[in-house]
Amino acid sequence: MSYMQISQKLYDAFKHCSFSHKSPHIARKLHAQLILSGLDTSLFLLNNLLHMYSKCGLIHDALQVFQETHHCNIFTWNTMINAMVNSGRMNEAEKLFDEMPVRVKDSVTWTTMISGYIQNGFHARSIETFSLMLRESNNRGRNYGPFSFTSVMKACGLLGDTQLALQLHDLVVKFGFGMETSIQNSLVDMYVKCGDIDLAEAVFFDIEIPSLFCWNSMISGYSQTYGPYKALQIFNQMPEHDEVSWNTLISIFSQHGFGVQCLAMFVEMCNQGFIPNFMTYGSVLSACASISDLKWGAHLHARIFRMEHSLDLVLGNGLIDMYAKCGCLGLAKRVFNSLKERDHVSWNSLINGVAHFGHDEDALILFNQMRLSSAMLDEFILPTVLGVCSGQNFAATGELLHGYTIKSGMHSSAPVGNAIITMYAKCGDTEKADHVFRLMPLRNTISWTAMISAFSLSGDINKAREYFDMMPERNIVTWNSMLRTYVQNGFSEEGLKLYLSMRSIGVQPDWITFTTSIRACADLAIVKLGMQVVANAIKFGFGSNVSVANSIITMYSRCGLIKEAKNTFDSIDDKDLISWNAMLAAFAQNGLGRKVIETFENMLTTKCKPDHISYVSVLSGCSHMGLVDEGKHYFVSMTRVFGISPTNEHFSCMVDLLGRAGLLEEAKSLIEGMPFKTNATVWSALLGACRIHHDLRLAETVAKKLMEFDVEDSGGYVLLANIYGESGELENVADMRKLMKAKGIRKSPGCSWIEVDNRVHVFTVDETSHPQIKEVYIKLEEMMKKIEGTGKYISVDSSVHRTAKYHSEKLAFAFGLLNLPSWMPISVMKNLRVCDDCHLVIKLLSLVTSRELIMRDRYRFHHFKDGFCSCKDYW
Repeated sequence: MSYMQISQKLYDAFKHCSFSHKSPHIARKLHAQLILSGLDTSLFLLNNLLHMYSKCGLIHDALQVFQETHHCNIFTWNTMINAMVNSGRMNEAEKLFDEMPVRVKDSVTWTTMISGYIQNGFHARSIETFSLMLRESNNRGRNYGPFSFTSVMKACGLLGDTQLALQLHDLVVKFGFGMETSIQNSLVDMYVKCGDIDLAEAVFFDIEIPSLFCWNSMISGYSQTYGPYKALQIFNQMPEHDEVSWNTLISIFSQHGFGVQCLAMFVEMCNQGFIPNFMTYGSVLSACASISDLKWGAHLHARIFRMEHSLDLVLGNGLIDMYAKCGCLGLAKRVFNSLKERDHVSWNSLINGVAHFGHDEDALILFNQMRLSSAMLDEFILPTVLGVCSGQNFAATGELLHGYTIKSGMHSSAPVGNAIITMYAKCGDTEKADHVFRLMPLRNTISWTAMISAFSLSGDINKAREYFDMMPERNIVTWNSMLRTYVQNGFSEEGLKLYLSMRSIGVQPDWITFTTSIRACADLAIVKLGMQVVANAIKFGFGSNVSVANSIITMYSRCGLIKEAKNTFDSIDDKDLISWNAMLAAFAQNGLGRKVIETFENMLTTKCKPDHISYVSVLSGCSHMGLVDEGKHYFVSMTRVFGISPTNEHFSCMVDLLGRAGLLEEAKSLIEGMPFKTNATVWSALLGACRIHHDLRLAETVAKKLMEFDVEDSGGYVLLANIYGESGELENVADMRKLMKAKGIRKSPGCSWIEVDNRVHVFTVDETSHPQIKEVYIKLEEMMKKIEGTGKYISVDSSVHRTAKYHSEKLAFAFGLLNLPSWMPISVMKNLRVCDDCHLVIKLLSLVTSRELIMRDRYRFHHFKDGFCSCKDYW
């Protein structure tokens, strides 16, 4: 063969080995053939030999060839530097770069170093090298190209430096690269990664025909700034899509917790003829895990198995996580055991799933197995196991693990330290949690948030706010934690102030923010602000989130807007148990017993299984409507059909149901036959029924039982005093008041509140401090004259009700008549049960004013219209 033929044959062999076999044995054999052929002095072949060695990962062989090569040219230097960069040996790459003659360096050399630093995580060094390249170019002439800029723009995006981004943008325009597609792509991507969607938009909309890469970058950018639905909007505007477009959007929905939408996008992607890859399946498996959709998860498992007969680690971990979160721990373990290799994610997913379903001991056994298998203990596994120890049963184990983290030095890891704080907090030891927090060498936002949650658990709201205010920086999780602390501990008004504060400074809310804030509006029955929060939730794309929708149902129902609550309920495509329970409670609170039963029966036709909360609403609904037979049926069926053991709450509902219907002895027998110790609630329910049916003797017996519990609640004492007063036994009324005074029990003061002009106005009995109180009393007297003129009002002259004339709810309704337009319904909330006199007055007030009046007392809603109440005087 001729020289040229041998050279061509060796070149082809080098190339084939580089891109297909990548076998060290073949590479070295080819090197030997090169030497035997006598062509080892050919710089062209030596450069290709270098390239082959670097592609096969034989860096030492490549370096030896490089050092033995005389008269290296630019390709020789660049190939060797690139080999060092790709193998992560940046120090040696730097050494070669510094040794390389300056006159030889070209744009490839500089770009290799710039991209190498990025590839190996040295983003700042990448930018320093780029600056050095520009200085050298000024001295020796241009030696850079557009790829140098695209590389450094990637580093800038990773650093999130907007000021540098603007400078780089100016430079590409100055050097005439601004119209090149690769530069346009990099500019959009850089601004997106810097979090400045406005600057990204400015570049994007200036491109005549944006590339798919630009469109995909904008999808990502819009999702970060505005949420998934804005990303979907830009996706729908794209002239065409590729696999990246679909995978990006599917991943966005999955990461934002929109599991149902993620699955819908996956189906549409397949319908459009695109073939899912491992990234697609990873996102969709995560979505199935987030919504516990076992059916879809198993379907995906089958699809993956048809595609690949053996699972790779990433998809295997995704399946373990999905099965574990769906409660199929046996299947999760089967996938786990089938993996040829396992990493910390595999162990963590399985241990986390086992722990989540309450199998704490099994989780600890798995943890010990992991340690025996010599698997890596890292900052992901230990927090999971420490989470298992969050309770008194495993507090000692938690302390031992704490000691282990100190011994191993892992306590200095922020995630591990955060888990230790949470562990102590859940064990009720806030002092130790605080001690760990103060000793942490490095705290992050999660550390501060964990301490806020710890103080919240202990009920120390002031301390939680103190730590919140001291935080160097906050994220949405922190804001949500403080917001939840206020609302869960009954400080809903403070919670709403915090929500308004975070919105005023531009904090981006999420579904948890809206769920908690709407709950606060529900607790305070503030409908106007509630509607504003709901509007914001819809604006940010969370209106269809099931948790947000559930809180909206509760808010509307607690404000008496039952139609709006039902409309929201009907709009939920994938109702969960909380959705059904919220609607059941809404109907029950509003006295619509038949609707409760209808909704419950509809629920049973779905795959949603009722729980003890569902039955509380059903029994409560039956109680408010006097549906005795229906109530008895459901009370029995809850155990027989669904295996739900009745609690004190269920017995209280049944006692209330029987008592209201006049079946007092049957109610008493039910209490006495309870399979566990009674509490004050069930006896209070019976005492209330005794008052309705004027059974003084039974009331005295029940009251004695109630007083045995030594409760500080004034309800039972007041009820008995009222019964005595209505029976004319005023001496006994006085005795009850003396007894309350002796025991230090004070009657809960009645108060009512009404929302007018975005302000809540509170009234107490015989109110004197409200700025419009004079006008309120005048209006009330005027209304009372009209009510008395109907001939349907009979005043209560009992001494117990001597102040009924100016009860707080009457004052609140009078205030509403003064300040609300005639077409608007008036809604008033009260902290106690409405008395007979007030109930009658408000009924007749709705008649003489032709106004719809809505009142929520301690037990239920009353909707008054045309002289009638929705409770039909059965409350």
